[in-house]
Amino acid sequence: MRRRAVGTVHRRTLTVTALGAACLLLVGCTAAGQAGGDSGSGAGSGADETVKVGLVYSRTGLLAAYGKQYREGFMAGLDYATKGTGKAGGHRIEVTEQDDAGDPGKAVSAAKSLIGKGYKVLAGTTDSGVALQMAPLAAQNKVLYVNGPAATDAVTGINTYTFRSGRQTYQDILTAGTMLGDPKGKKVTVLAQDSTFGQANVTAVKAVLGAEGAKVGSVLAPPGATDLTPFARQVKAGGPDLVFVAWAGATAPALWTALDQQGVLNAGKVVTGLAGEASYPVFGAAGAKVSFLAHYFPGAGGGNAVEKAMLDGVEKAGGTPDLFTPDGFTAAQMIVRAVEEGSATDTAAMVKALEGWSFDGVKGPQQIRADDHALLQPMFVAGLEGAGATAKPELVSTEPMDAVAPPVKPSAG
Repeated sequence: MRRRAVGTVHRRTLTVTALGAACLLLVGCTAAGQAGGDSGSGAGSGADETVKVGLVYSRTGLLAAYGKQYREGFMAGLDYATKGTGKAGGHRIEVTEQDDAGDPGKAVSAAKSLIGKGYKVLAGTTDSGVALQMAPLAAQNKVLYVNGPAATDAVTGINTYTFRSGRQTYQDILTAGTMLGDPKGKKVTVLAQDSTFGQANVTAVKAVLGAEGAKVGSVLAPPGATDLTPFARQVKAGGPDLVFVAWAGATAPALWTALDQQGVLNAGKVVTGLAGEASYPVFGAAGAKVSFLAHYFPGAGGGNAVEKAMLDGVEKAGGTPDLFTPDGFTAAQMIVRAVEEGSATDTAAMVKALEGWSFDGVKGPQQIRADDHALLQPMFVAGLEGAGATAKPELVSTEPMDAVAPPVKPSAG
């Protein structure tokens, strides 16, 4: 079993324009419900004493598992940020949950209903397509919108009222780039399915590493292919310095077996994205030979005080911390900050309170960039130890927030 140096920090800046790494997980939203208070009326207190937050996320649909993680993180974060009072600046935080099931139309309908009832803050969104519909709505109605796990770069800088509480695709790709070292003259092969998702990953890697002097090529397999040995052989024959794998679906175990059997994993660096805990067994014995770019996994933050609070809070409530739990926790931190340092009713003051804010998050030091509301944050490189049901991620290195910061995209009005 490999030994890895834990906690090594690599500092490297790349210039990028692109979509996502393997395992970019963006979709869905949730079933109507409520937590943290009565909906709409603010019973027992005047409207000026209650901050109404609409939580639109994936309780059902394709990414319901990620929505669940987000929601559990949000509730733990709200408890942490309000010191268990459920109040910010003396104002009660009232949370109403809505499900869009990954449908932008349902999300917009739910958001309009909440806004019509006086909600000044919207949060959530697991799906990028949903986020791109929610953001303009927030600007049109001048409500604060804190995006969740949806990673599309297009949300950053989209307007004055939109912020993000998770990472974006640029940060994924920049993290992958740190694993190659100096890319100039290096050969990179993107192994993916011949689909919109796969082709977008080819475009992304070309934009990041190709711009730095790497020679980026691709091996694309038909989405329905089940015999993946020929594609593994094609990758091996090309002799790449780095193989970037962007793969989704039920054939993933067969792919990793083929890559291992054909010697691809021993011939050079192979990198892919680390998804949630349920995906760990997919890699089998090959997992120990793969490098993973990681948004988060429990323990990646080094056990800092905020991470410990999140882990304890979620587990106490019966949940399981995972990939997108920090996105919800961070969103709650941001909303409490917006109310305490800004206003309970004036969204312009909320925006001002968030812009440029540096704070300690689950992943470590984080900052909301004032220019475009990008959330600057550490990213991680990980390895898998063990195989099958015993597979667990191990931290290899932490990329500081400045080293994986996306280019500035000034916010639109």
